[in-house]
Amino acid sequence: MAEILRGKAVADSLTEINRGKVEELKRAGITPTLGIIRLGENPSDLSYERGALKRAEQTGVEIRKYVYEADISQDKLIDEIEKINNDDSIHGVLIFRPLPEHIDDKAVCAALAPEKDMDGITAGSMAGVFMGSDEGYPPCTAAACIEILDHYGVELQGRKVTVMGRSLVIGKPVAMMAMERNATVTICHSKTAIDDFKAAGRGADIVIAAIGKAKMIGAERLGHGQVIIDVGINTDEEGRLCGDVNFEEAEPEAAKITPVPGGVGSVTTAVLMKHVIEAAGK
Repeated sequence: MAEILRGKAVADSLTEINRGKVEELKRAGITPTLGIIRLGENPSDLSYERGALKRAEQTGVEIRKYVYEADISQDKLIDEIEKINNDDSIHGVLIFRPLPEHIDDKAVCAALAPEKDMDGITAGSMAGVFMGSDEGYPPCTAAACIEILDHYGVELQGRKVTVMGRSLVIGKPVAMMAMERNATVTICHSKTAIDDFKAAGRGADIVIAAIGKAKMIGAERLGHGQVIIDVGINTDEEGRLCGDVNFEEAEPEAAKITPVPGGVGSVTTAVLMKHVIEAAGK
């Protein structure tokens, strides 16, 4: 049976480290502060916000919420973002997305200062990820995958990693982060020829599944003795949360595997706090 890579242990360890860094900063007169921008009352946004508030309280990071009506104009929203950019007491910003349809997402992302971008939504942050520089910060979920591998002692250097998914939120940035650790990376996606997809999955040492389809990754796309990081959050036919990986098929053959729920998602708020603390210390 596979070792289950539970996110709680990773998040708790990272929170303990974060707490110590916050205490050091506060002794120097700096209180790491995150601004959360939310439009309307989207249930998923509210759920993540509650998790972020709880993690911030555990860590010692201060949260300031900027809540606007869902019908706020684009110009007004960008004006508000500019004010937050210019507020030196705010070290990082999280903007809940997707935004309402009348808002140009690209324009809003471009308005945020890269140095305050805690979740990798700006072009500057993406450039930092792709160039291996310290400009901006990677998306929290992509970074959470790496944190899990590090916590459980999974070495990336020299390993074959197959990333299933090519989004800017997870697939592309986590592929770049793995290559930065000297892994050999293959990216598959929904348009990859099925035989190539299967071959890439079976031949990997580490699989990072972020394809966005419930239980799409079954035994036919996986090998034996692999480390599997399942980023997917989906609902199955019975209304239960599940990942992109068919856990029942994958777990007997895997060496290590993250569960859904209780895996990658539970680490993201701890990574978010880590980014805020790093920004405050610069």
